[in-house]
Amino acid sequence: MKKVRIGAAQGFYGDTIEPAVATAKKGDVQYICFDALAELTMAILKKDQMKNEKAGYTKDISLQMKALLPYVREKGIKLLTNAGGINPEGAQQEIIRVAEELGMDDLKVAVVTGDNVLHRIDEFQDRGISLNHLETDQPIETVKDKLVFANAYIGARPIVKALESGADIVVTGRTTDTAQFLAPLIHEFGWGEEEWDRLASGVFMGHLLECSAQSTGGNFSGNWWEIEGFDRIGYPIAEFSENGDFTVSKVEDRGGLVTVDTVKEQMLYEIHDPANYITPDVVVDITNVQLENTGPNKVKVTGTRGKPRPETLKVVMGYENGYTGQVMVGFSWPDPLKKARKVDEIIRKQIKQRGLDYDEVRTDFVGYNSLHGPLAHEYEEDLNEIYLRMAVRAKTKKEAAKFSRLFPPLALNGPPTMSGFTGNTAPRALIGMWSALIPRELVEDHIQIKNVEVSAIG
Repeated sequence: MKKVRIGAAQGFYGDTIEPAVATAKKGDVQYICFDALAELTMAILKKDQMKNEKAGYTKDISLQMKALLPYVREKGIKLLTNAGGINPEGAQQEIIRVAEELGMDDLKVAVVTGDNVLHRIDEFQDRGISLNHLETDQPIETVKDKLVFANAYIGARPIVKALESGADIVVTGRTTDTAQFLAPLIHEFGWGEEEWDRLASGVFMGHLLECSAQSTGGNFSGNWWEIEGFDRIGYPIAEFSENGDFTVSKVEDRGGLVTVDTVKEQMLYEIHDPANYITPDVVVDITNVQLENTGPNKVKVTGTRGKPRPETLKVVMGYENGYTGQVMVGFSWPDPLKKARKVDEIIRKQIKQRGLDYDEVRTDFVGYNSLHGPLAHEYEEDLNEIYLRMAVRAKTKKEAAKFSRLFPPLALNGPPTMSGFTGNTAPRALIGMWSALIPRELVEDHIQIKNVEVSAIG
C-alpha cells in the first residue's frame, strides 16, 4: 500500500526551525508543512505592512528557507507554508531571492492568492450577504470604515493545484491550519471531493501536526518532567496510508515523547465540537478515533469520520480599534497584593478626576490572577511579590499616552515597595477582530496560482 510521510515544521510565527531541519535530514519525509498563522498573527503582519508596503509576510521565512531549501534540492522534499499572511506574493519573492542567493535553480515556487477579500466588501453587501459578526450579530457598519484587512480561510484544493503544476514550494495567505497537511495527500492519492472519511483523516492528521511539538511532548500537562530532551525536541512526523490510517512518530535521536497521551492532548486542542470540526474541505468527526501505541514513540490513528464540507467560508477581518497604554509595577512582601490593589484603586480614581476618556481599563495581578482569573486562590499571605499590570484602551494615541504618567509619582506618594517599573513605552495601535461567513464560491472563483521557476544568479 502506498504511503506518504509528512513532517511538521512550525506551529506559530517565531517557532524554531531546528526540529524541522532534523526531520529533513533523518525523517525520510516527502513533505514538510508549516502553520505560521493565527488571527493575532494576521493583525501583526498587517501592522508590519502599514509601516512598509512590501512587508506583511512572516519575517522568519528567510531563515526557514535558508535552512531547508538545500534539502528540497538534495532529497526532493516539498515545502508548504501559509507564511504569506497578508502579502503572499511578497513571500514568494523572498523565497525566490533566498534560493537565488543560495545559487539554486530548477526550483519552482508557487503562490496561492485570492483569500484577500477586503476590496470586495461592498460587492458582498450588494449581493445581499450579511457580514454581521458571526457570534454577536453586530452590524458590519459599526466597523466597516475602519477595516484594514479581510481574509477568507481557504482549504487544501488550491495547494493541490499548485503541486500539480510542479511546485517545489507553495506559499499561501490565510488557509486553515490543516490545509497544508491535507494537500499532499489529495495530490498523492488522488482523493475526490466526496471521499469524506479519508479527507477527514487527512485534516485530523494535520491537526495533530500543526502545533509543532504539542504531539511530541511539548506543552504536555501529564508527567512532563519525565520527558527527556526538551532542549532538542523533535517535531511530529505522520506516515499516512491511502486507506486513511496513519502513524505519528518523530526523529528518534531528537528529544520529546510520542504516546497516546501526548497525541490525545493535541487531539482535543481547540476542538469545540469533536463530532463537527468544521474546515473548508470537510467536517471532521473524531468521536470514534482510536489511538494505539505501536512501538516506542509511535501512535497509530484510526477511526476518523467525515461529513460533507460546508457551503460557506469563514472570513476574518481586522479593524482599527484605538490605542493601548500599559504599565507594570512590582510590590514585595509583606502584603504585596494589598499594596497592588490600593494602587489600582488610586489610578482608577485619578482617571476619573482627570477626566481621561478610556473605553476600557484592565487590571491584572501578575503572580496571583493574571492567568487564573476568577479561579485564583485567596491565600494572599503566602505571596512574596506581585506585579500590578494595568492597561487602557483609548480612542487616540494622545489619550493613551497620558496613562503611564500617572504611575511614577506613586513610587513615593503611594503604598511602599513599588519598584520594577516597566511598560512606559509608546502607545500601540490596536486591531480588533471580526468574523463572518460568506458563500464559498465567491472566494474560490477568485483564487489564483502563480508558479515561478527560480533562476540562479551568475
